[in-house]
Amino acid sequence: MLAKEQLKTIFPDWEEGLYNAIIEHAELKEATAGTVLLKPGQNIKSAMLVVEGSVKLYQEDEDGGEYFMYHLNPGEACAVTLVCNYHHEKSQVLAKAVSDISYLSIPVEFMDKWLNEFKSWHYFVIRTYRSRYEELLKTIHEIAFKNMDERLEFYIKRQVSQFGPSVNLTHQEIANDLNTSREVVSRLLKKMEHNGWIKMNRNSFEWVKK
Repeated sequence: MLAKEQLKTIFPDWEEGLYNAIIEHAELKEATAGTVLLKPGQNIKSAMLVVEGSVKLYQEDEDGGEYFMYHLNPGEACAVTLVCNYHHEKSQVLAKAVSDISYLSIPVEFMDKWLNEFKSWHYFVIRTYRSRYEELLKTIHEIAFKNMDERLEFYIKRQVSQFGPSVNLTHQEIANDLNTSREVVSRLLKKMEHNGWIKMNRNSFEWVKK
């Protein structure tokens, strides 16, 4: 388990009693890059708080297609697990480790208890809901009102914001995240390169647009 000082660095706004409760009841887990942490239809028995690394959340359609929603980074919680814990529902999303990660797993029975016992946990849950809701609004706006080249630019900017200007994704991985074809992605990336927005490399590219 993490030491209290480590917890305070990653989750700085909690109260002393909550740190003690986390140390007593949470389990520190690890997973390698590519590990599926959460599947649609899965019963949720614990909340997930990211300590190190990055997690991608996807929405799946009826045909098994995936659409990238947002990343979870250190100091953030998976709102889906918080919601499912609270309402005892099943997951409707897919969560996958982007890199090797470590995360805190908190048993479901402490969700309601801590909301009433620790004001800082209550605020943390509310901030998590609000942040994820804002991310979803952005995603819905892109799908509903933008064409594919605008959606691709929005997607790339999110990746650059997350990982820096060098983006290590294949055309097929991008296509999967946007639920479109690799051919469409390749054509639009070539257009971006022609316009001087990106510099293409093998299985990666660099964002150079000012």
